[in-house]
Amino acid sequence: MKATLKSHHQSPRRARLVTEMVKGKSVSQALAELDFVVKKSAAPIKKLILSAVANAKKNFKQEEADLYIKSITVDKGQVMRRFRPVSHGRAFPIRHRLSNIEVVLDTKKK
Repeated sequence: MKATLKSHHQSPRRARLVTEMVKGKSVSQALAELDFVVKKSAAPIKKLILSAVANAKKNFKQEEADLYIKSITVDKGQVMRRFRPVSHGRAFPIRHRLSNIEVVLDTKKK
């Protein structure tokens, strides 16, 4: 039961700050915490977790109350390169880093 988000427009280092908060928690607790996080990547990660829950309900007939976040990884994506002109006719590179985020859910053992 997993879902992925490709090419999220934020660097992996900044996105990992949010994912480390919700790793290993139940889905309901993670979603409640993401409501109050003031970071750019909080809303897309919340949407990604909801997508993984929908996948679990439809494909595996699981209940949302039984699910927890087994792993959530943020990997390096593409790097968009731009150049900014600076003095003496030179160019300074600007690197826009992107992230690939993957969420894996599992059920609690009873």
